[in-house]
Amino acid sequence: MSNILYSIFPSENFVDLGLYQYGWEQCDPAHSYGPATRNHFLFHYVISGAGMLLAEDSHGESLTYHIKTGQGFMIFPHQICTYVADKDVPWEYTWLEFDGLKAKELVESVGFSVNTPIYRPKHKDYTQKMMDEMLYICNHSQESPFHLIGHLYLFLDNFAHSCAWQLQNSGSRMRDFYIKEALTFIEQNFQNDITIEDIAAFCNLNRSYFGKIFHSAIGKTPQEFLISYRMTKAGELLKLTDLSIADIGNAVGYPNQLHFSRAFKNVYGVSPRTWRYEQQE
Repeated sequence: MSNILYSIFPSENFVDLGLYQYGWEQCDPAHSYGPATRNHFLFHYVISGAGMLLAEDSHGESLTYHIKTGQGFMIFPHQICTYVADKDVPWEYTWLEFDGLKAKELVESVGFSVNTPIYRPKHKDYTQKMMDEMLYICNHSQESPFHLIGHLYLFLDNFAHSCAWQLQNSGSRMRDFYIKEALTFIEQNFQNDITIEDIAAFCNLNRSYFGKIFHSAIGKTPQEFLISYRMTKAGELLKLTDLSIADIGNAVGYPNQLHFSRAFKNVYGVSPRTWRYEQQE
């Protein structure tokens, strides 16, 4: 049997950058996972041994990558992948699954994409610090969420520096201003009956152009982000208050309880009532 540490992180309170799950494993020879997809960014760092990644590129073709000690690989949201440990020297790796408003920007700014998923570090000192942060998170799952999020930021800082790319500005200052304005509007009005047209109008932008720059910066359409933000707030209320399902739905912009329950289930996979019960176990 392989040795493994694995934990799930309560990510619903962290919008800019959130941690979803993390772990460490000494794999058995030829141990494989997949084909499968993830909903978030998933980074593996190979501590020792070797293995193989089969990953779908932007054209839908499956490419094969051979990965060894000191290297790693990034799996992108909804990318079909399979990874297999070497049969003679199976890899030992640690991983973090993360996402958020800043995740796509950071990953792309240091040169990663579905066509370039392999981590080949340029600075060993930063790589060591990066691995230390990953293992720290794996071994301290009992710490508070804020404590672990702090170490996620330290991991990402060392990850970016170890890649030897200078972090690039992903867009013009004006575009960043519009995105900030849109996020502020959503944060202050998500509980109201707002539309994407309302958000675009607040930014004084054409709806089509607004949708394009928003998706480029955030990685989600404005509608997807608005629903995700509302459901995150709904999750907080379900977990932290005794409000009824109807009242919570109304508080996050869904006066119709049936519509709220459907939207919540589309995001979390279960009804609001079931989700609240599971959080109390």
